Amino acid sequence: MKLFRVTEKLDVNDADLSGSQFTDANLSGTTFNQINFSGARFNDSNLSGWQVSDVNLSASIFRNVNLSGAVLQDCRLTGVTIDGVPLDDIMAAWRQRGGS
Repeated sequence: MKLFRVTEKLDVNDADLSGSQFTDANLSGTTFNQINFSGARFNDSNLSGWQVSDVNLSASIFRNVNLSGAVLQDCRLTGVTIDGVPLDDIMAAWRQRGGS
C-alpha cells in the first residue's frame, strides 16, 4: 500500500509494517501499539513526539530523522541503527558513562 501526501494523524494498532519505507514522512505525534516494523527504513522523517509501545523495531534503520520527545516503551531494538550507528553501540557507550 502506498500513501502519498496524507495529512491525517495515525493511530495504528496490531499491524505488520515490516520492511516498510518511510521517506520524507511527518509522523510526529503518531501512536503505534503492537506493530512489527522489523527491517523498516525511516529516512528524512519527523518522528517527534512518537508514542511507541510493544513494537518490533529490530533491524530498522533511521537516517536523518527527528526523534525529539519520542517515547519508546517495551520495544525490540536489536540491530537498529541510527544515522549509521548501531543502537547497541550507543547504549553500550551510554552505560559505560554511568547511564542506568
